[in-house]
Amino acid sequence: VCFIPGGLDCSISFVSHVLGKVCIHGRQKEILGVLVPRLADLTRSDCIWQRICWRLVEGVPDRWMEAVVLGFVQRAPRADVLSRLLGNLVVKNKKAQFVVTQKMLLLQYGHTTAVLQSLLGYLSLDSLRRTLLLRVLQELLETWSSSSAVKHSPAEQQLYISKAILICLSHLKEPEIESCRQELLTSMMEGVKCHLDSSLPQLRRLGMVVAENISLKINTEGPVLKFEYEEDDETRELKSLLVQTPSFCVVPSLPDDDESGKAGAALPLVPEGNETSHRAAPVMPDEESDAELDSDDDLIPYDMSEDTELKIKAPVYIRDCIEVLTGSGSEDVDKWEATVKALESLVRKNPAATREVSVELAKILLHLEEKTCIEGFVELRQRAQVAVLTTDPIPVAKYLTSQFYSLNYSLRQRMDILDVLVLAAQELSCPKFHGKTKHSGAQKPCIQLLPGSDSSQGWRRIVDERIKSKTRRFDTGQSRVELASHPNEFNSVAGYFFFPLIQHFDRPLTTFDLLGEDHLVLGRLVHTLAVLMYLAVNTVAVTAMGKALLEFVWALRLHTDSYVRQGLLSCVSSLLLSVPTERILADMTEELLETQSWLGDVMEKDPDGDCRRLALQNLLLMENLKKKLEAVPS
Repeated sequence: VCFIPGGLDCSISFVSHVLGKVCIHGRQKEILGVLVPRLADLTRSDCIWQRICWRLVEGVPDRWMEAVVLGFVQRAPRADVLSRLLGNLVVKNKKAQFVVTQKMLLLQYGHTTAVLQSLLGYLSLDSLRRTLLLRVLQELLETWSSSSAVKHSPAEQQLYISKAILICLSHLKEPEIESCRQELLTSMMEGVKCHLDSSLPQLRRLGMVVAENISLKINTEGPVLKFEYEEDDETRELKSLLVQTPSFCVVPSLPDDDESGKAGAALPLVPEGNETSHRAAPVMPDEESDAELDSDDDLIPYDMSEDTELKIKAPVYIRDCIEVLTGSGSEDVDKWEATVKALESLVRKNPAATREVSVELAKILLHLEEKTCIEGFVELRQRAQVAVLTTDPIPVAKYLTSQFYSLNYSLRQRMDILDVLVLAAQELSCPKFHGKTKHSGAQKPCIQLLPGSDSSQGWRRIVDERIKSKTRRFDTGQSRVELASHPNEFNSVAGYFFFPLIQHFDRPLTTFDLLGEDHLVLGRLVHTLAVLMYLAVNTVAVTAMGKALLEFVWALRLHTDSYVRQGLLSCVSSLLLSVPTERILADMTEELLETQSWLGDVMEKDPDGDCRRLALQNLLLMENLKKKLEAVPS
């Protein structure tokens, strides 16, 4: 019972019941959209209305509490408004506490950043609720540093938890950080390891950003963690969360001492900076006078206007290139740079000479390391490797695929082998364009698979283009490129690229375990096999490749890494698009039915959004195969 101006006492429990029932029956938006702004207005300067509002939410029965609390949190514009509306409800009511500290932070991940800031700011604005803030931070860090959670939860949830951690850290005071410094450090080290082990670039970058900010918060005076990564809007937003916005976290009812203390701590920064700059200013003339004494301005410079840069002549024979890259000529840095830059064009201009030493040259390029800071070295080396492989495909492909499973190679070298195989297969399989077209936009280039790009995005482009190419459109359209008939050079060599890669994936080596800790390379291997399968369309070996690939996919279908699962689903897509329909139905009927059942489970249960999308896409392709079969007259 609360006192209302006018001399009357009344109970508002009935209003609480009505509010709860309206919210639980799906009218939360309508009632709270009006009620929350009005109550926020009334409680701004009236403590009586604050007490009425607290009684209102405290009187809601537990079975309806979640809908009411969720609505208030989502519609309160700031943390101080939410604090006025809910008071210490999370301390008094266990159901409200569960919703705020567990469900909205750990079990859901669809709320906006503003809602997170409002919710966690609300927990930080009262001494009784700050204990819940520390407990929430501990539970968030446990989830963030759990390898199982990183593997099995979607990237969107990982981002949501990371934001919540940084917002919690922004509200911690120095004594609180000091009391849990060791726990923060332990969680940071475990969490960054789990995220760096992930195959997804987004999760690795997320781990780096969060670890950097935790380190910055707990090591204010000592060295902090620093990673190298490309900044984007997401990383900038995460970093901004560590800095509090005053309007989100200052409550008018806080004691004046705290505010004056904060102001006093902030204001001296400017005068100190000014004093320092003024003190440093008089020193400048002395330094300048000393510099003038040591100046070399009186010396007359040489006239170098007619000097020309000495150009190093690149080798003109393949064997000369080998000698420069491996022999005594490697000491001449300028000649070495000129050789690396000229090697690709030299290989393509001299195919006969290249075939004589192709395997030796492929070995040299695979082990070639950068001796100088040459611009674009990795790309130059890769293009030279692709040129050698396309010039003499069979022996070089045999060598590269055998080295992929050999000892004493780094993971980077193994992934380089996969990249070269994909780019060479693409070059061999793409038809050469001849003739001219009236419209320059009509010519469409082959699908470009960049090794550094996100493979899942590349596969969206691949499948979409293939589906588009199989779609009949009845219109006049633009003039098209006149293609001269040209044999698919990948036809006769596809098996040499594909089958050696798929043979030994389940045999661990001393330094290389695809089914163990080297799942990043496994993911790249799976995506490479998918691309090779796609490029093998209309080749003789495509049916045998498809059957082997389907068995490979079935063996790895339950892999825990989402990047690997995305690659497996891409393999199914490439198989359905490349293998002729009659061969699929004749040779792989049972396997296809099992795969269809697995795809249904992935579409419904997989935590990764890309996996669910790819599974649905594959089911639609299978449905098209079924319709095509039914359309064939018996």
